[in-house]
Amino acid sequence: MFDTVLIANRGEIALRIHRACRKLGLKTVAAYSDADALLRHVSLADKAICIGPAPSAKSYLNQHEILLAAKATGAGAIHPGYGFLSENASFAEAVEHAGLVFIGPSSKSIRLMGDKVTAKQAMAEAGVPCVPGSDGSLPDDPSSIVEVAARVGYPLIVKAAGGGGGRGMRVVESPDELVKSVAMTREEAGRAFGNPTVYLERYLKTPRHVEIQVLADSHGNAIWLGERDCSTQRRHQKLIEESPAPGIDRSEIVRIGDLCAQACVQIGYRGAGTFEFLYEEGEFFFIEMNTRVQVEHPVTELVTGVDIVAEQLRIARGERLGIKQADVTFSGHAIECRINAEHPWKFTPCPGKIDEWLIPGGPGVRVESHVYAGYVVPPHYDSLIAKLLVHGSTREEAIARMKTALDELHVRGIQTTTSLHRKLMDEPDFADGGADIHYLERLIPQWGTAKGDSHER
Repeated sequence: MFDTVLIANRGEIALRIHRACRKLGLKTVAAYSDADALLRHVSLADKAICIGPAPSAKSYLNQHEILLAAKATGAGAIHPGYGFLSENASFAEAVEHAGLVFIGPSSKSIRLMGDKVTAKQAMAEAGVPCVPGSDGSLPDDPSSIVEVAARVGYPLIVKAAGGGGGRGMRVVESPDELVKSVAMTREEAGRAFGNPTVYLERYLKTPRHVEIQVLADSHGNAIWLGERDCSTQRRHQKLIEESPAPGIDRSEIVRIGDLCAQACVQIGYRGAGTFEFLYEEGEFFFIEMNTRVQVEHPVTELVTGVDIVAEQLRIARGERLGIKQADVTFSGHAIECRINAEHPWKFTPCPGKIDEWLIPGGPGVRVESHVYAGYVVPPHYDSLIAKLLVHGSTREEAIARMKTALDELHVRGIQTTTSLHRKLMDEPDFADGGADIHYLERLIPQWGTAKGDSHER
């Protein structure tokens, strides 16, 4: 048991964690960098401690400083949020060895699911459908690689076992490109992730990206909380998420959800997590598991009424899940737009001072953000500045509410992706639902002459 949580993150997720702690009567410690001294959660926390200068490597990724901060402030637990150290097995292990609670799965689970080769093997053993591919990591011998690829079939994709965020992947259309592509991906993976292991998968040309949210306690109980469609993305970076996924048979969602919950029990998973799938021609294929709370978790909260971050905290305190699978109900439709400080078409980062910040409201509208008028978006971190969410009784109502909310959102001083979202809400294919993961990248060239909104500059 613990009564104080050190929040080892920044921005809107740090504020979200603080609020969940307050809901449960827990005290908070804000661990912040020099650049984030004026963030709202820092002033709201019971204690605040600077852990280093702005660069992440010297602050939010500095394991030693974060552990020292926890000890110095009397925190009994550390919540890593998402990004930074949230899926770092070595950090989770260090927290455990320090006698503190890591609010997330065990270091063993993070290590198992963080390596995509071992994760796929574990999921195959649990009966979760996986993308056809190589049996484990690729051998070094080029002729053996060619044989493996022939069994998988072309086109295929070379993936880094430790990759993530769209990095460490290369599509191979023919045998002529194979050996060189494997060598290049290995080299990139070794530099980026410290792990040169790669494997092959069949390349699905027009899949959707659908994920299943799960919660599991340390007493052998696990539930799933529905699905999210995250197919509207660019270069594997999600821009819009929604639940439920339009156009997918509900019985299939239930089948996959039950398999995910059973897999959690089988591997001894604890905490919140997300199983990510590609969905094509009526079939689900597991690709990876995120062993943390996700950016888009509020989408699920809106349709289920379950406070996922509060459940994370309860599970970390050793409590049993307070909700059974039979108690999980789904209501209406939710959509989230990620508002980034980026050029709306080129996606180049646009840090700077926000001169005006007017957020929308009304029935079914939720805004999660850490920014305010006068806030200076720093160049050191991810460009996400807000998550704009809506909930409606139907998908059509949710889209109508999102259009109104986007019209009400007013940002001056920097460019944002708001105008991109406005345009997407009017796209016929988005309105129909079921667009694949390449949908947006096919649209962007058509919008090449479009300009961002003048009031967002």
